[in-house]
Amino acid sequence: MNQSSWGAPPGAGHADPAGRAGRWGPPDQGPTPSLRGEAPPVPAGPAHEWAEAAQTRPMPIVPDAGGHQEDHREDRNHRDDRGAARLSGPLFRDEQPQEPMPTSAPGPDGSQRTDRPQKKSAGRNLRAAIGVGVGLGAVILASLFVYKPVFLGVIAVAVVVGLWELTSRLSERKGISVPLVPLAVGGTAMVVAGYVRGAEGAWVAMALTALAALVWRMTESPENYLRDVTAGVFAAFYVPFLATFVALMLAAKDDGPQRVLTFLLLTVVSDTGAYAIGWRFGKHKLAPRISPGKTREGLFGAVLFAMAAGAVSMELLIKGGAWWQGLLLGLAVAASATLGDLGESMIKRDLGIKDMGTLLPGHGGIMDRLDSLLPTAPVVWLLYVIFVGTG
Repeated sequence: MNQSSWGAPPGAGHADPAGRAGRWGPPDQGPTPSLRGEAPPVPAGPAHEWAEAAQTRPMPIVPDAGGHQEDHREDRNHRDDRGAARLSGPLFRDEQPQEPMPTSAPGPDGSQRTDRPQKKSAGRNLRAAIGVGVGLGAVILASLFVYKPVFLGVIAVAVVVGLWELTSRLSERKGISVPLVPLAVGGTAMVVAGYVRGAEGAWVAMALTALAALVWRMTESPENYLRDVTAGVFAAFYVPFLATFVALMLAAKDDGPQRVLTFLLLTVVSDTGAYAIGWRFGKHKLAPRISPGKTREGLFGAVLFAMAAGAVSMELLIKGGAWWQGLLLGLAVAASATLGDLGESMIKRDLGIKDMGTLLPGHGGIMDRLDSLLPTAPVVWLLYVIFVGTG
């Protein structure tokens, strides 16, 4: 910064040809005052010279870079701001990027320069997400309506992969040793038992799986035994046991595939409505400490979309169903799907990860797709039983 920016008169700091003014005043006024804020001595010249000197303030001496130092500092600050924006971007998939406010600053020539805000970004690769979603949907529909046991196998595969992702992240991030083998075998047995023997078979398989996890862990060191088996029982309940309720829906003789299709459809529609409305109109955070991208407007969109889809689905797909039952079903799905998504977000934040895996491009891992489905399955199954029976 040069002296003129501090209000110094032209030529200050250099003696003119007549020798009337030095750095602080005429040459015969004694030594130059210090740079610590002391006022300059009053010059003994004419009145206009005294007024000119009185308006000159002391300033720190800084190197003059040929008049371009402020420009360089502005450019450097601009680069630092851009770096900070990159570091403060969303970390998690479900975080919603905020639209920056337009800013203005004086340019090198003194004119106002306006930085235009960037457009909102969806936060993920939508093309890959849509492609993977369509592929998964085709596999599910083909297996669901062609041969029921094939879809049962799809559930078992999803359970095993989900358990592998969850136990791997627990081991990597927390050092928790969860026995995968008994969980995978027991989880598959839960799904099959639920389909063949109903809810009683699922509960028996769950108890045996938990017991197997406790015994399997005994082959290792007793250190952290309680921590590891607790995590194992949680994993067995969270993934395979909740998924068993999908097999219970499938087991309905009259309209099993239709019940599963309605369950999947309402959950997907709820997520889609929350994403679309929240991305477009979301302003008020729903749970900023858990999932900053979720908004109250998004929750309203989830409820609206799910209730509409529920009314249509119960009337057309479910034997003995009514539209008003679909409204209640859609409301329950929107609530349970949102809570399930928030629950997995809590787990991922505790583990310090963005996604549970990378198996599905644009989606993350299998568990990142099951987060809404798993807690919704028992809710939908229970409402089916209340409204239309077990089938």
